[in-house]
Amino acid sequence: MLEILLQTLPFFALIGLGYGAGRTGFFTPEATAYLTKFVFYFALSAMLFRFAANLSLAAILDWSFVFAYLSGTLCIYVLATAVALLRKRGVEEAAVEAQCAVIGNVGFLGIPMLVLLLGEPAIGPVMLVLAVDLIVFGSLIVILITGSRDGRVSIGILRTVGLGLLQNPMIVSISLGLLVSALALPIPGPVNEFLSILGAAATPGALFAIGASLATKSAERLIVAGWLSFAKLILHPAAVAVAALVIFPVEPYAAGVMIAAAALPVAGNVYILAQHYGVAPARVSASILVSTTLSVLTISAVIAAVT
Repeated sequence: MLEILLQTLPFFALIGLGYGAGRTGFFTPEATAYLTKFVFYFALSAMLFRFAANLSLAAILDWSFVFAYLSGTLCIYVLATAVALLRKRGVEEAAVEAQCAVIGNVGFLGIPMLVLLLGEPAIGPVMLVLAVDLIVFGSLIVILITGSRDGRVSIGILRTVGLGLLQNPMIVSISLGLLVSALALPIPGPVNEFLSILGAAATPGALFAIGASLATKSAERLIVAGWLSFAKLILHPAAVAVAALVIFPVEPYAAGVMIAAAALPVAGNVYILAQHYGVAPARVSASILVSTTLSVLTISAVIAAVT
């Protein structure tokens, strides 16, 4: 585990550097917002497109993998929802807490770190995890919150969900990359070099942006944040491991990548959704801060276990 910890430390050191820059005010919240926008819409999209363009959908689409990840994740989603409802929280807060318990920072942290630590074959499984998170659970939280407020699920809600998916640059870049791969379209040399240079900015930019954004997070409501961090860092990968290794047997390497991806800390986009809908943003903020801090050790342990 010590060897894996030493390999993950540079990633968390970049997060720490961003946190220090944000905490001292050298990097303002406005600067962090623009850096995040650059990474999200340009650098990460270029990386995902280039990865996907060199993959085959038939080669990466493994339904056993999808069902294993989906079933393991749903178990923790239902558990977190039940715990929130038992605490007399409404459907909206329960949906946000459940999102914290299962949605990890796959795009900004998982893709660069897991591909480097587990090898390039990890690209396909990580993208499948990202697709399930974005399409299934990214849609579910919008449906639950909006449906709870309106009292029903309307065509308007479904239209909002559909537009949200179409406007998500990660979904768009992966889809376009797979289309290029399926059509066997050649990528001209200068274009490929352009994508390589731009995509190379995704890893340091994303990690620095994570740290800088954490500098604005508060550590209030530590009991709830501690529970949600435990659910995300321990229960989620454990449930996914049972599903992938016992219920829906997945090829060992892909199962290891899936389990490692499930062990990632709470994603920043959960806070964006919570803030957008005005549902427990402080609770989500604390969960992101606590889970990211603890993940320095937990991710190393999980990666050491799966390798």
